[in-house]
Amino acid sequence: MSADLADVTDHIKKKKKDDKKVDWVAEIRGLGLMLLAVFAFHSFIAKPFYIPSESMLPNMLVGDRLVVSKYPYGWNWSSVSFHLAPRGDWRLFGSTPEYGDIVIPVHPERDEDYIKRVVARPGDRIAVRDGQIILNGKPVPQEAEPALDLPVDENSRCYGFGDPTFLVTDETGKNVCRVPVYRETLPNGATYLVIDHLNQPLDNFPEITVPDDAVFVMGDNRDHSADSRELNSSRGLLGPVPLENVGGRAEFITFSLDGTTTLNPVSWFTSLREGRAWTTLRPAITGDNAE
Repeated sequence: MSADLADVTDHIKKKKKDDKKVDWVAEIRGLGLMLLAVFAFHSFIAKPFYIPSESMLPNMLVGDRLVVSKYPYGWNWSSVSFHLAPRGDWRLFGSTPEYGDIVIPVHPERDEDYIKRVVARPGDRIAVRDGQIILNGKPVPQEAEPALDLPVDENSRCYGFGDPTFLVTDETGKNVCRVPVYRETLPNGATYLVIDHLNQPLDNFPEITVPDDAVFVMGDNRDHSADSRELNSSRGLLGPVPLENVGGRAEFITFSLDGTTTLNPVSWFTSLREGRAWTTLRPAITGDNAE
C-alpha cells in the first residue's frame, strides 16, 4: 500500500471515529432550548389541563383533557407554569374575566390549580339563597331542564351524588347516571347547566361585595364544589379570587378518558370517550347578547 493511500485510509478512519463522537454540550444545549420553548409556550400561550374531580359536572367529566389559554386576562405570577414564579399582585396587560368564563384560579394558600366558573365580577354584590345566586339584588334565572344522562365508567361511578336513584339503565340497556339539571343564565346572557340536588350549607351565602381586583367563582356541581363560597375550610377558595390568582381560561376539550387506559396501546384508543373531543368550554350566549 502506497503512503498516499495509507494516509487517505487513516483519514477516513479518523473521520468515521470523529463522526461517532457525540457533542454532549450541543445536545444538552438543544434539549435545554426545547424545554425552555415548551415552558414559555405553557406560560404565555396555552397549556393542557386534566379534570380530576366532579366539581364541574355536568359540563366537565373526570378524565377530560382540555386546553387552557394563558393570554385572555393578561399575565401574572399564576400564569407561569409549574408555579415557579413567586406570588405577587402584578399583572401585565391585565383584563377581567366575563360572566360565565371557566377559569383556573390558584388556591390562595397553596400552589394548587382549581377550575371554576366566574359568576360575579369586580364590584358586584353576590349572595346565594337556597342554591340560587342573587346578583346585585336580582336572582339569577334557573330553569329546570330534562334530566341529563352522564356516563358510568371507571372515571365516573355515579357514587359522589350520594343518591342511588341516579344510577339507572337507559333504553339501550346501558348504565347511566341520570342527574337533575338547571339552566342558569347570567346578566350577559352566558348560559350553562348546573346540578343542585341537595340542601347543604353552601346553598346559602350572605351577601358580599366582590373587591375591585377579584372575581367570585363557583363549580357547576353546586353541592360538590369547594369554591368561593367556602370560607371556613382550607379545601375551598376562601372567598373572591384575586385577579392575579387567575392563571388562564378553559377553552375546549381535546379528548376524554374513561379510566380504563393501561400500558396496552390498544387501550389508548378503547378508553376514549365518544363525543367529547373538541367540545367548546365557552358558555353559550342567549338573548340580546347573542351574536
